[in-house]
Amino acid sequence: MKNRGRGGEGEDPSRTSVPGPLEDLRSEQFYYFREGTDSRAYTRLGSHPFRDGGEWRTRFAVWAPNAERVSVIGEFNSWEPGRHLLNPVGDTGVWSGWVEGARPGQMYKYRIESRYHGYQVSKADPYARRTERPPGTASLIAQPTHSWRDRTWMEERRRRDWFPSPVTIYEVHLGSWRRKDPSPEGFLTYRELAAPLCEHIQDLGFTHVEFLPLMEHPFYGSWGYLTTGYFAPTARYGAPEDLMFLIDTLHQAGIGVILDWVPAHFPRDEFALGYFDGTHLYEHADPRQGVHPEWNSFVFNYGRHEVSSFLLSSADFWLREYHADALRVDGVASMLYRDYGRAPGEWIPNPQGGRENLEAIAFLRRLNEMVYRDHPGAQTIAEESTAWPKVSRPTTTGGLGFGFKWDMGWMHDTLEYLARDPIHRKWHHRQLTFRSVYFSSENYVLPLSHDEVVYGKGSLLSKMPGDLWQKFANLRLLFGYQFAQPGKKLLFMGGEIAMPDEWNHDRGLDWSLASEPARAGLGLWLRDLARLYRRETALHQRDVDPVGFRWVQADDADQSVLAFLRLGSGPERPVLAVFNFTPVPRHSYRLGVPAGGFWKELLNGDAHEYGGSGVGNGGGVWAGEGPWREFPHHLELTLPPLAAVFLAPEERRGSP
Repeated sequence: MKNRGRGGEGEDPSRTSVPGPLEDLRSEQFYYFREGTDSRAYTRLGSHPFRDGGEWRTRFAVWAPNAERVSVIGEFNSWEPGRHLLNPVGDTGVWSGWVEGARPGQMYKYRIESRYHGYQVSKADPYARRTERPPGTASLIAQPTHSWRDRTWMEERRRRDWFPSPVTIYEVHLGSWRRKDPSPEGFLTYRELAAPLCEHIQDLGFTHVEFLPLMEHPFYGSWGYLTTGYFAPTARYGAPEDLMFLIDTLHQAGIGVILDWVPAHFPRDEFALGYFDGTHLYEHADPRQGVHPEWNSFVFNYGRHEVSSFLLSSADFWLREYHADALRVDGVASMLYRDYGRAPGEWIPNPQGGRENLEAIAFLRRLNEMVYRDHPGAQTIAEESTAWPKVSRPTTTGGLGFGFKWDMGWMHDTLEYLARDPIHRKWHHRQLTFRSVYFSSENYVLPLSHDEVVYGKGSLLSKMPGDLWQKFANLRLLFGYQFAQPGKKLLFMGGEIAMPDEWNHDRGLDWSLASEPARAGLGLWLRDLARLYRRETALHQRDVDPVGFRWVQADDADQSVLAFLRLGSGPERPVLAVFNFTPVPRHSYRLGVPAGGFWKELLNGDAHEYGGSGVGNGGGVWAGEGPWREFPHHLELTLPPLAAVFLAPEERRGSP
């Protein structure tokens, strides 16, 4: 199955030509920028240092079409406005010019004098590749260089198809995964985190890491989701080269890298994008379109061509310059609807009278077409929380063109179900079975993300009912259920050690807990699940194909038991996943199976080594010859309490 979001092959060189060293910018170089389809605008805009003989010169360029005058201020001119004026580049709205002696590492901003209202302001460079460490807000001239050693990974990525492959994602907030200390300066650097993070992900057996936004953000408590530096990694953890080193190290260890990326909104800080040239340039002027009421942030004007090019270029930049393997696009639902988070009268219908944001839809399609055209093997993943159709279907058939979509419905239903006392679960059985109605309608990632362990929601462990043993058993059951379901898997850091409290971005995870017996057992269970998911082709090959899933037992609400088969596309053996959502063992529980012979118990979440009670099937059972329901054979199983059990047919001589 090929990538369903794919567009054409290859790049149009006329869209991506890079100005040469010491070359002045020309208006024709901004044709596609003004058309809204330029994904390499960062090669022209921003600061670009060059050596001219033995001396440094830097070319600056900024889009500010409503400015009367623009100058660049910085360490090279004592921050003196007007000393280094920029010149308009034709009628493009771009201002550009050279500064002799300006060199990498120096701080700068643009001093913009608007033609309206006498407005004057000093702005950070929207295209800056490096920033001052917060709370500083200056841009830095940068020429990041890194000798990449991930050639093998990048070449293999071009041929890798996510759809039939095992994909397990470890979601990380870099500032709180591990820290030196809880002080504001207690962060580990990108380089310091590289080795231990690689080792941990390899030990878990996960295939990818997803970073909460690493783009520069002034408010640390936003976790990166209030971005100001769309081309600059946050300086809290080091320089751009240090992040490149981290990603390179992950790739060499065989670990893919997903970056959270936020084109839905941006903060209102005066130094950043908002009211950039004395007008609402990047955002809509009307607050009913330009202000997000829930986050008190600005909403991008997707209908303005140069804004579209800005965002396309940001996406391209992280995939191209930082070798990111995928972008997880945050807040897609808020982009799709004009009335998102708004009461009646607080929003404006589109020209057709509807609530859909037609400009945002067009932008998202353009984004996905660009990614799949220009970056073979890369993916886009939508955080989209509504029932918008065809999010992960090709644009040629009316879809948005994403590769995958988070299944927020599965996450909410499953966590709500498991939070109930087991005695009440039989009344809510449909929360588990409902997913079978829609699971193949999109290409899904099953997320147990950071959003579920913040804002008073508690940790995953604290959500579970019962005494401490039952809490851990329920958590093992949750992970087993996640890995058995069709769809790629995502787990937020700390889940593997059952953090007792909800996530706090100001503290590192308490890794001392990992050695406690119950938590060590949980960690071993998660590792074994990840390895089983990779090893058993039937568990991942048809993650996005309806033929890969078949119910065996869907309607035993009274005993809160579920069972289904996962099926591959060839001769691979099927895997039977069985779940007992009560603390009562079920003996001689009959289930139909498609094949006779011996069915080996591959994993049992109630095994002693995981912290369970040791109830199970002695390593496996022989299938009976008699049919059961629509299956030609059957198993008589012992279902352990609050546990997932995985079985598969195995060639064995003899009979029971």
